[in-house]
Amino acid sequence: MTEKEAVRFEEAERKRLVIITITAIICFILGYIVRNYTILVGLICVLNVYLITGNRYQWLYIWKKTFYRDMLGLRVLLVTMFTIWLWERRGVTVVSRWNKISQKNPDKKAFVMGNRSLTFREGDQLSNRMAWYFKNQGFKTGEVIALFMETQPEYVFLWLGLAKLRITTALVNTNLRGDQLIHCLKIAKCKAVIFGDEMIDAIKAIQSQIPDIPLFQFNAVDRQTVPVVNDATFLTAELNEMSSESFTDIEPAKPRDTLLYIYTSGTTGFPKAAIITNIRYLLIPLGVHTSGRLTSSDVVYDPLPLHHTAGGVLGAGQCLILGCTVVLRKKFSASNYWIDAAKHGCTAAQYIGEICRYLLTVPPSPHDRAHSVRVLIGNGLRPQIWQEFIDRFAIKQVLEFYGATEGNSNLINLDSKIGAIGFLSRLVSSIYPLNLVKCDELTGDILRDKNGRCINCGPFEPGLLLGKIDPKKAILTFAGYADKTASEKKMVRNVRVEGDCYFNTGDILVMDHYGYFYFKDRTGDTFRWRGENVSTSEVEAVISNLIGLKDAVVYGVTIPNVEGKAGMVAIADSEKKLDLAALAKGVNSSLPVYARPLFVRILPETPLTATFKLKKKSLMDEGFNINLYNDPVYFLDQKLGSYIPVSQQIYDDLIQGVIRL
Repeated sequence: MTEKEAVRFEEAERKRLVIITITAIICFILGYIVRNYTILVGLICVLNVYLITGNRYQWLYIWKKTFYRDMLGLRVLLVTMFTIWLWERRGVTVVSRWNKISQKNPDKKAFVMGNRSLTFREGDQLSNRMAWYFKNQGFKTGEVIALFMETQPEYVFLWLGLAKLRITTALVNTNLRGDQLIHCLKIAKCKAVIFGDEMIDAIKAIQSQIPDIPLFQFNAVDRQTVPVVNDATFLTAELNEMSSESFTDIEPAKPRDTLLYIYTSGTTGFPKAAIITNIRYLLIPLGVHTSGRLTSSDVVYDPLPLHHTAGGVLGAGQCLILGCTVVLRKKFSASNYWIDAAKHGCTAAQYIGEICRYLLTVPPSPHDRAHSVRVLIGNGLRPQIWQEFIDRFAIKQVLEFYGATEGNSNLINLDSKIGAIGFLSRLVSSIYPLNLVKCDELTGDILRDKNGRCINCGPFEPGLLLGKIDPKKAILTFAGYADKTASEKKMVRNVRVEGDCYFNTGDILVMDHYGYFYFKDRTGDTFRWRGENVSTSEVEAVISNLIGLKDAVVYGVTIPNVEGKAGMVAIADSEKKLDLAALAKGVNSSLPVYARPLFVRILPETPLTATFKLKKKSLMDEGFNINLYNDPVYFLDQKLGSYIPVSQQIYDDLIQGVIRL
């Protein structure tokens, strides 16, 4: 069979199986409705005849293997899409949805942190006070106010109160300081800043550079006596004087109005302010809620920062939108994760980034299984530790998902397939238009055919994930960033047909024959050495296992007059227990020559983003130049097969080409 014949055959089989799948669904529904199982028996007979007479192997095998999974996915997709369509048609917003939810069980706990909690009634009253106060201060609909505060039960209700006034809140990352903090305030055109008392030093450091922006200090319940920053308003006291009556003083918002700005992590430069509309805030928690078959009686453990999408939208949204109790923690603690979950009776829990790896580093204890968590929700669980993790902590279901704060390209793993970040049905993939297209793994540049169209990847071909933008469908919209120029850079046009538009995730994924997707790398993270492409995420996973699950950041560094980039790994070793001899032995036996890091940098602490992802940009800029920092650096001596310290002489010899690589 020629290549063209094989393609035609594959397409024909796909169409035949789509017809059979649709027929199967219709027959199943009819059989269920009329309770006439003769229809189902007839269906089975028809399928058996097809299997015997139309035995066309590959697609039939895939259909048999993925039918149940695809039905799970179809249920989630249809329920989510219909609910969002209905909400948008009825003009539902986060505020209107909250008003309905908070009235159902006003005395139920909404947010819990430690030994303190706020009920749905108390949260609603606080949000009303916020709305009345800022209206009285002259702030207007459409303006932006920054919220710069660590996690506490009041956090969500502060911005919810502003939302009642139709003011957009910019949720500023509490790790930002100096120029990056000022950039975040200016890019969103903030008219004021609400900050927690724990952020006083950060505010004082920039106060002289933002003289025209009013400051409002909100003290935590247990720190009411903390002095107020000069020229700042003591918001806590002011709110106590306000009415808690329902705020209905302005025209309601619309579903596609901007609700929040959430900033990207800033791992490659200054953060960008991603636009979160009301409909997107409704969509994210609803999709996960439906996928995990959660109900309002579930208790969700959310130890993630509330200024980020995972903690503040997906997690907090389970309370605001769907009526769950959400348990917060000011800062993630690996040793207290399962203790907290058990203490508060959590039935679902969140993770992100490297959290699961940190949980595995905690010595085994009775707390590992003394909890009621049945579903774990998040992204970033490495395939290499997946099985060990669920075995040790007795997790029934892992809902690993894929998505970006601003993006429309979302995937979810519904059947706990180890290592997969989600799936698309290979038989009816057009229902949810995501495309995996060929690209240059080093630059991220998309490759196109002679007609100027993107080239789809086949199974096990790494490619760039694109999601079709369709403004008419809430699930496929792309609101972009406050900076419109940044928004345009994330769009790819003429992907499949002239004039279409897709969101560029910037992530390189791989899909298998069954439609499962696996994360490979971020574009730009892959580097080339000795004529081969090196995936940093794959090397990080290997090295992390070799060094006892410590943090390891892999990146490429330039050596003068040498083609490509050499591998370098930065390892956090605060206790100074890293065994370099064992590391060298491990990389030599576990990695091909081209993927072995030539340099090792020992860090006193881990460079992490607020979402527990490893930072790389500053490490890449500094490279192996020992004159730029005091951290010890080691070089892999090819003859000895071991790492040796990089002295000034060795550094100079590498730069001058005396040492041949």
